[in-house]
Amino acid sequence: MSLVDPVSSNSPGNLEEQILQLMQCKPLSEQEVRVLCDKAKEILMDESNVQPVKSPVTICGDIHGQFHDLAELFRIGGKCPDTNYLFMGDYVDRGYYSVETVTLLVALKVRYPQRITILRGNHESRQITQVYGFYDECLRKYGNANVWKTFTDLFDYFPLTALVESEIFCLHGGLSPSIETLDNIRNFDRVQEVPHEGPMCDLLWSDPDDRCGWGISPRGAGYTFGQDISEQFNRTNNLKLIARAHQLVMDGYNWGHEQKVVTIFSAPNYCYRCGNMASILEVDDCKGHTFIQVCPSFSLSAHNMYNLNLHCAMSGSIVHGAISTAMSLMLVLWFT
Repeated sequence: MSLVDPVSSNSPGNLEEQILQLMQCKPLSEQEVRVLCDKAKEILMDESNVQPVKSPVTICGDIHGQFHDLAELFRIGGKCPDTNYLFMGDYVDRGYYSVETVTLLVALKVRYPQRITILRGNHESRQITQVYGFYDECLRKYGNANVWKTFTDLFDYFPLTALVESEIFCLHGGLSPSIETLDNIRNFDRVQEVPHEGPMCDLLWSDPDDRCGWGISPRGAGYTFGQDISEQFNRTNNLKLIARAHQLVMDGYNWGHEQKVVTIFSAPNYCYRCGNMASILEVDDCKGHTFIQVCPSFSLSAHNMYNLNLHCAMSGSIVHGAISTAMSLMLVLWFT
């Protein structure tokens, strides 16, 4: 096996070639993934638990390995670095192309570190990915678990939350009874596997609820939190909005708590069968907010997807081209 020079493999020209390869849904080699993740770790180590982000920026929710839908979001929202992006976690599991999806996002982070922010979701976890698909996909595509280990080690460095223009608090899951201020989040060590409980777990697992106060989450991790909780948190931290992902919503986005919390979900026709729309949220220079909804007009059945995937695994080839074509609907909402 030939060795890859770490310096040249991280050069902008080589990264551009790798990004073009990934955009065709062709995975990188195991060695290329390792070098890429080493460079990404250097970048992510310097980012905060509450990573500041400037507008304009496009905010995205769960992707879950639906690579071709991610490519469609880039087509609609603008390619990176022309558009700044903030992704709120859950890049892997459930979809058939978790490897290509997360590798592309990490490659873009390394190539354009100021243009894309990638937060951690509850699926960016060793335990969860062994159950919901990413581990098995790595075994199938590489013949061993090395790439899975490389990525799950990198996941420990992903920021937990982001703050857009000091007003929009972005995270994967939700709030925690252990966290009153953003400084509470800034002050703990995130470089670890997602715990089963505690504030870090809550940020990735909690959900907003119609009932007031804190509640026991049916997920078995995190909490549910009511409008009174989100209003107090926003007031304490001078926030206008909490943007989060983590839940399938049929319209691609869903308002809660009198438009102080919004859920964004960016995987259309989730798991290739749910029939939901996806959305992304554009925040412009003037802090105007535009939702772009993405409606899948065609999707392969689960049976055909399995056969397609089996063919790829047996032949060693990667089938590319869109799983689904999409149409976009723009809804403009301005906040004062």
